[in-house]
Amino acid sequence: MPTAYVLLNSDLGSDSTIITEVKQILQEEDVQYEIQGVYGVYDIVLKLSSDNAEKLRSIITNKIRKIGKVQSTLTMMVIEEQENL
Repeated sequence: MPTAYVLLNSDLGSDSTIITEVKQILQEEDVQYEIQGVYGVYDIVLKLSSDNAEKLRSIITNKIRKIGKVQSTLTMMVIEEQENL
């Protein structure tokens, strides 16, 4: 199943607002997700899974990255061929 990890940097103190907004966006989509605030270089970690890799790319590019107060993102797509090694 296509899976992506998205690391987000947010404006100071806006991580809980962004998490709420991401959850609202993803509830309207046919994807599985986990999202958590973290300490470190990035502020939020998002894991997305869907039957359609193109749908994941579209959600990340057209919805997640355009959320206000998101400074930057780093997306890592899982290599599906290696999932079952």
